[in-house]
Amino acid sequence: MKSAINLKLSVMMFLQFFIWGAWYTSIAVYMTAEGMGSLTHWPFTVNPIAAIAAPFFLGLVADRFFATEKVLSFLHLAGGVVLLVTPSLAGNPVEFILALLVYNLCYMPTLGLSNSLAFHHIEDQEKQFPRIRVFGTLGWIVAGLGVSLVLSRVLGTTAERTAAPLYTAGIASILLGLFCLFLPATPPSAKGRRVSIGSILGLDAFRELGSGPFYVFLASSFLICIPLAAYYNFTQLFLGAAGVTNIAATQTLGQMSEVGFMLLMPFFFARLGVKWMLIVGMGAWVVRYALFALGAPDQVQWMVIGGIALHGICYDFFFVTGQIYVDKKSSPAVRGQAQGMLVLVTYGVGMLIGAQIAGRVYNGFLGSAPALTAAQWQSFWWIPSAFAVGVLVFFALLFRDKSVASDRKV
Repeated sequence: MKSAINLKLSVMMFLQFFIWGAWYTSIAVYMTAEGMGSLTHWPFTVNPIAAIAAPFFLGLVADRFFATEKVLSFLHLAGGVVLLVTPSLAGNPVEFILALLVYNLCYMPTLGLSNSLAFHHIEDQEKQFPRIRVFGTLGWIVAGLGVSLVLSRVLGTTAERTAAPLYTAGIASILLGLFCLFLPATPPSAKGRRVSIGSILGLDAFRELGSGPFYVFLASSFLICIPLAAYYNFTQLFLGAAGVTNIAATQTLGQMSEVGFMLLMPFFFARLGVKWMLIVGMGAWVVRYALFALGAPDQVQWMVIGGIALHGICYDFFFVTGQIYVDKKSSPAVRGQAQGMLVLVTYGVGMLIGAQIAGRVYNGFLGSAPALTAAQWQSFWWIPSAFAVGVLVFFALLFRDKSVASDRKV
């Protein structure tokens, strides 16, 4: 029985991140090909706007009124339809970006929902969740390789420059929406509890989890997502400038390293504990951007590829560890709210501010030129690297949570 449930949860995670990986790493290339090159930061802006709205779904709908698997099904079905329509709006940038906003309003709540559903059906977060979540990373890898290698060969052109990734993501979203109807029943954990503005906004979870260390963790999660936005938004353009052709496939190297580190997470939890895993994750972000900056002038391929490969440590050691940390501190009644709050702070407010800052910095370097020079790319990447150093120092000095420090076995 448990193995069947774990299989379903793994398939859910695979499709969940296959969808995101299929369009997210190529959208800037597609928009540039469609004459929207100066607007490529907007998909990475509407995405966090939707993440800010996500807690309303999680705190009001999923936690109180409807089974989680049914909410997931509805959101993925609706989102799939929107994605299939979006390419037809490419001739009108405003409508195109608004369609992406509507889609992300459907998708972003599912990140917290899929996590809370998985946590509901497992007993050991530190051991079981990474083994399930790793299939999400595999889904992202398959999506990237599929776009660059399979779709490009079928179409006879660079797939990233076409609408094919959007269509692929739309079809996968509909398939996941149907599959969600067969997920383990997950009733609303706070059914019958009084509805309030505080509960909708996730303030119940904030009060329950509230402590000095948790506030430091939340602030650090918000701050580290500001430089993260630069990676998601501009790495694909940076790779193109560095002479890389299979952009989506190349970026999957980050997810490939993520698979290895995800499987090793139980080992690292036992040896390092939460604080040091988070510190290592943030430190990897500093090194990643530094490698991009150092490799930019002469297009040093191993530095560029090395920066991408560090994604495994960046993501697993910070985001996945953070999701587990939040779940360990949450009660079942606010589990959905708590995961939604984390999505709001990271993929929401942090990425929103980061996307706008990165877009302004990029356009400031760009001016009226068609693309950044190698020297400009170097200056660009030093900025998020320096910012990440500041966040790392802030967290390392102020985070002290005795309730999780005891998890460390050495």
